[in-house]
Amino acid sequence: MTIQAQLTRLGLFDARVPRYTSYPTAPQFAGGVGSETFVQWIEAIPAGSSISLYLHVPFCRRLCWFCACRTQGTSSDEPVRAYAKVLKAEIALLRRHLAPGVRLSRLHWGGGTPTLMPADMMRDLADSVFDAVPMAAGAEFSVEIDPNEIDAARLDALVASGMNRASIGVQDFDPEIQKTIGREQSYELTKEVADMIRDRGVTSLNADILYGLPFQTNSRIADSVQKLLTLSPDRVALYGYAHVPWVSRRQQMIPSDAIPTPQERLNLFETARKLFVWDGYDEIGIDHFARPGDGMAKAAKAGTLRRNFQGYTDDTAPVLVGLGASSISRFPQGYAQNASATAVHTKAIREGHFSTHRGHAFTGEDQMRGRIIEALMCDFRVERAEILASFAVTETRLDTLLAEAAAAFPGMVTLDQTGLAILPQGRPLARMVARAFDAYDQSKAQHSAAI
Repeated sequence: MTIQAQLTRLGLFDARVPRYTSYPTAPQFAGGVGSETFVQWIEAIPAGSSISLYLHVPFCRRLCWFCACRTQGTSSDEPVRAYAKVLKAEIALLRRHLAPGVRLSRLHWGGGTPTLMPADMMRDLADSVFDAVPMAAGAEFSVEIDPNEIDAARLDALVASGMNRASIGVQDFDPEIQKTIGREQSYELTKEVADMIRDRGVTSLNADILYGLPFQTNSRIADSVQKLLTLSPDRVALYGYAHVPWVSRRQQMIPSDAIPTPQERLNLFETARKLFVWDGYDEIGIDHFARPGDGMAKAAKAGTLRRNFQGYTDDTAPVLVGLGASSISRFPQGYAQNASATAVHTKAIREGHFSTHRGHAFTGEDQMRGRIIEALMCDFRVERAEILASFAVTETRLDTLLAEAAAAFPGMVTLDQTGLAILPQGRPLARMVARAFDAYDQSKAQHSAAI
């Protein structure tokens, strides 16, 4: 039986499963975690410790049809300036509840399109962040950059404010595909922006590219990857396009009959993966690649790679605070999410309290199962000794969980006294293997395809 036949038999091409950027996953979040709980968790952060901070800017000049993120279009700066004032008030509110000496290990601006902010607004917002929570030594400040919405003045402002990692969205360089997904962005423009970033001393460059887009073929994705490689990004995220028009109405603009089949998606991924590996990139988890000297590649080798809402990270801070509409925070106690609607979020901040409206407080086996899932997604392996040492679980209980998962994926995983490992041919099943440890009902959640 061929590998693809085995993957078919195990349901890879039919399954819809979580991406497991958290556990429990966001569809399981519920009420009961509000502003008061969020404040309690913030105030429990030890003095002098390091945290990560994410700022969400939900505005775009144009709404790309492929995107399922929570964004809104704007043709003027007025709503952006009003929102930036709300962010500054939220930062000040956070500062009031933080213990002395807390520092930032990571700061990330995402969206939306954070680079649609004018240069003066960027500098002002960055100053507000660092006044509240200074950067720790060796900290990283990264920003998602849209090549269609950036210029020299804005780049200068970001670099002057301390940006030392930039992330560029590419998606695909093929003109027909770009037109179909509503994201026209030439290779020449992308290269110009990448060069501008490098010329300003930013040595770390990330890029995102998608597989599974309409009209995408192996030759087309190979051409896009080869063009991307000429930019020499330090990290690449090779995400599978999630076609969920029932969730994101703008995706209804994309012809469903032009979407590759699940089997074709796997072939597209493999075509791109081989090109990155041939060019010297290390494979990181299920869909990332990094130059061997990059921090993420080093973390993968050291076993310290982690999973968060942006995908993979080498950040080991135990707390991630999300600011802005719809942002999600992660604490040792659980997850907390801000109100998704910008107006609702704004109203809460102006009234002097956080907009936290749902989340999840860890109970029972949540943290143990979460770590098992994270280990599978990051390392394709669960170390039995680590789980027994880190969590209050009996050997019998853990062995039962591992054995049940192993039995569900014959020929794709191995199980011995040291733990459970996904074999190389079984790595496309990683999210499905992770799901075997998920204790929550996923039947009503509208997840993306498993491949």
